[in-house]
Amino acid sequence: MLSEKLLDLAFTRAVKHGSLEMTTAGGRRFTFGDGTEPQVSIRFTDAPAQMALCLHPELKLGELFVEGRLVIENGTILDLLQLLLQDTHGELDELPLHRLRKIRAKMMRRAENNAARSKRNVAHHYDLDGRLYSLFLDSDRQYSCAYFDDPDVSLEGAQMAKKRHIAAKLMVDPGQSILDIGSGWGGMGLYLAQVAGAGSVKGVTLSEEQLEVSRKRSATACLQDRVQFELQDYRLTKGSFDRIVSVGMFEHVGVSSYDAYFQTCRNLLKADGVMLLHTIGRSGTPYPTNPWITKYIFPGGHLPVLSEIMPAIERAGLMVTDIEILRLHYAYTLKAWRERFMAHREEILRLYDERFCRMWECYLAMSESAFRWQDAVVFQLQLAQRNDVVPLTRDYIAERETALKEAEQNMELKRSA
Repeated sequence: MLSEKLLDLAFTRAVKHGSLEMTTAGGRRFTFGDGTEPQVSIRFTDAPAQMALCLHPELKLGELFVEGRLVIENGTILDLLQLLLQDTHGELDELPLHRLRKIRAKMMRRAENNAARSKRNVAHHYDLDGRLYSLFLDSDRQYSCAYFDDPDVSLEGAQMAKKRHIAAKLMVDPGQSILDIGSGWGGMGLYLAQVAGAGSVKGVTLSEEQLEVSRKRSATACLQDRVQFELQDYRLTKGSFDRIVSVGMFEHVGVSSYDAYFQTCRNLLKADGVMLLHTIGRSGTPYPTNPWITKYIFPGGHLPVLSEIMPAIERAGLMVTDIEILRLHYAYTLKAWRERFMAHREEILRLYDERFCRMWECYLAMSESAFRWQDAVVFQLQLAQRNDVVPLTRDYIAERETALKEAEQNMELKRSA
C-alpha cells in the first residue's frame, strides 16, 4: 500500500532517537528509532487516515488525533511530536510540505485581517468560557510567554517577572499615559498602574469576555479613574501616549496589516515615547503558520520572522532601540499550562466535550513542541521615534526591575497588613 510505504520512509528518516511503533489499518506493524525513550505506539483506524497524513501532515496530524483516527496507544501526543521533530525540526522532505507551504504563503499574503474579521477571530478563541482559562493559567490570567529569570520559579513567579521585565523596558515613570494594545484580562494594565505608577492606562481589546473581566478587576482595585478598558480595534484608537505596550496581540494582526499597525502606533506615540512589542515569532525563513492551528485555534494568526516585521517598522518612521529574543521561556510556560490543563481535564470535559479536550491537548502540545524542537521564539522589540529617549546601555533594565520588585513587595505587605 502506497501510504504505508510513504509513512515507513518518512518515519524512518524522522525517528532516530526514541521508539515509535506504528500499526496500520490493515494490521501491519512497523518500528522506528533506537529503542530508547520516549516510547510511543500509534494505530491508524482506517486506510484513508494514513494517506491523509501523507498528503498534508501539518494539518492532518491534529485532525486525525482529535477525530480518534490516529490512536496513541502508548505515550502522549507530545511524545509523538518529540519523536517527529527533535531531529528533523519538522522538515520531512519525503512528504509534500514545501509545495503546500508555497501555495499557502501566497494565500496568506492576500488575506487581510480587517476590523470585522479581527473581532471574529478574537471571539473564536478568547470569548470561550472564562472558567476554562482559570483552570490552566496563572491567577492573573497572563496568556502569553512568561519570563523565567530563575528556571525553578513557579508559573505565577515567572508571569510576574514577565510584567516586571516589560515595565522596566518601557521605562514607566509616575504620571505617564500608557496604551495597552490587546489588553487581555487586564493584568498588564493593572500592573503598570499599581506597581509601576503610571498616571493613566487605556487598554483596548476585541474580546467581550476579556473586557468584562478587565473592567471588574479595575473596579475592584478602585482604579477606574486611572485604568480603563475599551472594546476597540487598535486602528480606531485616538490619543497621544507616553508609552505603548502590546503583549501577545501582534500574532493576530496578519502580514497584510503590518504597515497599518506600526503606522497607527507611531501616530499614537509621543515624540519622546517608548513602545514595547512582545510577540511570538520564528527564527527561520518566512512561511505560513501551522494550518491546523490557524484552522481550529487561532484563525487569522501568523508567526513572523524579523525580516517580515522590520520593513513595516522602518516605513512607519519608527526605530528599533532594543531586541531581546526569548527562546525556551515559552516552552516552559506551555509545559506548565499543559500540565495544569491535563490535571483539570475532567472539569474541562464538563464545560465542553471530549473533542474539545483532545483539540486543546493537541494545541498545547503542538505549541510547546514548536518552541522546544522547531524555530518558534518570542521577540521583545523596543521602539521609539528618536535615538535619545532610551539610555546608552541596558543597565537601566536591571535597575528598574529591582525597583519594581521592591514596589511589588510593598504592595503585598499592604495587602497582608
